[in-house]
Amino acid sequence: MQPANCPEPPNKGAAAQLQGIIAAVPSAGDDRRERHDRRRRVWWSVVYGSFNPRRRRPSRRLLEDRYHSLDWHDAHLLAVAIGILLLSAADALMTLRLLDTGADEVNPIMAAVVYRSAAVFATVKMTLTGLGVIVMVMLARYRFMRMVRVDVVMYAVLVAYSALLTYEFWMLRNLIDPSDVLYL
Repeated sequence: MQPANCPEPPNKGAAAQLQGIIAAVPSAGDDRRERHDRRRRVWWSVVYGSFNPRRRRPSRRLLEDRYHSLDWHDAHLLAVAIGILLLSAADALMTLRLLDTGADEVNPIMAAVVYRSAAVFATVKMTLTGLGVIVMVMLARYRFMRMVRVDVVMYAVLVAYSALLTYEFWMLRNLIDPSDVLYL
């Protein structure tokens, strides 16, 4: 027996449970664990999560220079991503047109593909561009080289594709004889 001025040990309840003096688990009653398991409602979770995202921004504890995925991305990223993909497709068409008029492909990787098959060239180009865009959207809040956010890099890629297409139109105008324009 302990003296009256001595406090009870903190694990007295655990010891009583082990000795069988008190019940191990009190009656659950309104315990939340008795509800239906949310993990079994997959499609409801997908639909609900699509319209009610939980993470639009990374948690405040994370630094911006570390990778963290998000459930919801800004709408401007969709516009930039679609713009990059459309300009990439236009670049592929312009490249094929320029090759028909006598230009040479200077990219050695694409040159190995474009001279074999136009369909394989377009597939490889769009696949590589699409994968790059997906990775850039996933890392949109990440700082590239700890200096520039990746969403800014996406805008730079969009501007670069626009400049490339402008240059290709200029080359096409100079390569095509004006008398041949009627026969295109």
